[in-house]
Amino acid sequence: MIGWGVDIVAVITLAFFAVVMLGTKLTVSGRSMEPFLKSGDVVLLDKLWYNFSEPKRMDVIAFRDPADESRVYIKRIVGLPGERLQIKDGILYIDGKELAISEKEEAIKTAGLAEEELELEAGEYFVLGDNTDTSEDSRFSNVGNVHASRIEGRIWIRVSPFEDFGLIK
Repeated sequence: MIGWGVDIVAVITLAFFAVVMLGTKLTVSGRSMEPFLKSGDVVLLDKLWYNFSEPKRMDVIAFRDPADESRVYIKRIVGLPGERLQIKDGILYIDGKELAISEKEEAIKTAGLAEEELELEAGEYFVLGDNTDTSEDSRFSNVGNVHASRIEGRIWIRVSPFEDFGLIK
């Protein structure tokens, strides 16, 4: 009986850990990540991943708004710590080289803070929404560069709607 009790407690603890660290459910709100993620899509947040690796370019992340801790943004990382970044003539440049950020290759209409070249400090990331026309992201002072301490985790799977179920790459 004691062996079974220990096994049950271990399984419950492991399941709780997996759900909390790998299964935090978020619902996408707004059009800023379209067409990749649509408003109403349900995704899961992996809070554990960045304990073992650094965020990478093109990762889709969730991060907290520093002015309103209850607000969570979902955006794509395009700029990494130590890089120089600028949006010029609708094109994103990283360290002077053009970076293709989407398949549709539409020009970024608003450069915002990235109109002039900026350098990301240690632990800072520059994020954009896939739909740059409607995205509130690092180009604007109310969001700005995202410090690693604000990152909640990596979006790793879309669970709803079922026809779009799959891993986020």
